[in-house]
Amino acid sequence: MQAKLHRWATADSGRRFDDLFNLVHDPATLLMAFERVAGNMGARTPGVDGLTVAQVEEYIGVSGFLDDLRAQLKTGTFRPLPVRERLIPKPGGAGKLRRLGIPTVADRVVQAALKLVLEPIFEAGFLPVSYGFRPRRRAQDAIAEIHYFGTRGYRWVLDADIEAAFDNVAHPPVMDRIRARVKDKRVLALVKAFLKAGILTELGEHRDTPTHGPGMLRI
Repeated sequence: MQAKLHRWATADSGRRFDDLFNLVHDPATLLMAFERVAGNMGARTPGVDGLTVAQVEEYIGVSGFLDDLRAQLKTGTFRPLPVRERLIPKPGGAGKLRRLGIPTVADRVVQAALKLVLEPIFEAGFLPVSYGFRPRRRAQDAIAEIHYFGTRGYRWVLDADIEAAFDNVAHPPVMDRIRARVKDKRVLALVKAFLKAGILTELGEHRDTPTHGPGMLRI
């Protein structure tokens, strides 16, 4: 499925994909998504509903959990819950904190399913010099590229950091870029629902996600 989507997206850079929602809630996609969530280091961390992956496996059962999730997606009753805010110290940040948004297991699975379907489409248009958060592209690959440029006469490296970059991404441009390749309104609505799900702060307060940021979409 991913290979075909990537091939079609590469062959036609202006193609807008329809009928992707059926791929998102396909049983095979959801199972693969669950396995990826379960294999992630955050599997033991619960979202606002208090459920961990282990509890889903032990008390609900993966099959029943995914069947229910698929039914919610197909009937349009699925609603993402707010992410649980967690503040952790920044490495070398001199007391500065980094904010994490922890979705529920169900939300993580649906996000992972979306990623499985959308990633090959957008990968077709990404630049080869971009290494962050992309499949089969590690930090070591970026370092190797730097070494390569070093052998070509380049001597300067610019080290820069955008403070709270993902917390301040404006939603409208993100949606515009997704619409440029995706025509399926159900997929667009699902992505937008995640962007607007809101945040449950460490103080127990619910905070809406403004359309201009801060926003959290963790897949």
